[in-house]
Amino acid sequence: MWKSRTYRCMMICSRRRKKRRMRKYNRKSFAPQNCPDNLESMMKYLRLHVSLQNYKQLLDAAGVENLSHEEFLLRLLSDECSAKFERQAANRIARAKFPSVKTIEEFDFNFPRKIPKQKILHAAQLSFIEDAGGLVFIGPTGVGKSHLAQAIGRKAASRGVRTLFTLAVDMVNHLDAARSDHTLYKAMKVYSSPRLLVIDELGYLPLDKQGSDHFFNVISSRYENGSIILTANRPFKDWGKTFYDNTVASAIIDRLVHHSEVIKIEGASYRIKDRKIKSRTPPQK
Repeated sequence: MWKSRTYRCMMICSRRRKKRRMRKYNRKSFAPQNCPDNLESMMKYLRLHVSLQNYKQLLDAAGVENLSHEEFLLRLLSDECSAKFERQAANRIARAKFPSVKTIEEFDFNFPRKIPKQKILHAAQLSFIEDAGGLVFIGPTGVGKSHLAQAIGRKAASRGVRTLFTLAVDMVNHLDAARSDHTLYKAMKVYSSPRLLVIDELGYLPLDKQGSDHFFNVISSRYENGSIILTANRPFKDWGKTFYDNTVASAIIDRLVHHSEVIKIEGASYRIKDRKIKSRTPPQK
């Protein structure tokens, strides 16, 4: 009795799933049997949406400016290519998961007491990515390390570089959870596969042995294979306090420094300065 009731329930659920699949299948539009026979339909079929919007205006301009066929097509397709490039850049930036919009142009190089401006501007040209190199920003809290890391990473993503941003503690927690549910290999691919990995805020919280091992494995998997931008609030000599022991810390530093530019920033916290300025500003009447 119990088996037959269970069997009937399974069959009912199976039929319901089949009906849902059929409804979904029937809603799909089928490809046309023949190629569209007019210009606008062809553009829609080829998804040349920008060309569809602009071609009539460009036809008028071609008549006024006496453009050749090649010049007309060049203008039409250059607009399409530009729009596609912008969409792809926006998608890459969105997938990179930056927490905010930061740019090099808006960074205040006059605030930190000591900052290698020319070295940073050179790094922002992204040549280090071609060699699978990296950048390590070291300095106290609030001097702009995260701003610069995000700005350079965002620029790389807009230039076609597959990029991922993560906080150090979030990455370690993700890998630790993946280890518990036996998906560690898949989770490691998240951090080893992007061409550029931006790891922010290393050193704010100490890592246990498992977390230190996870961090080492990420750095090791990317060594000479992909680029890293890392921000840390402790100098290298104190990384033994961040990781489980000095041995792991030394191994991580060795792989990071080998092909990376180390950028040290000194100064007071910009957030504290900003708060002091606001506290001195009299309220408006």
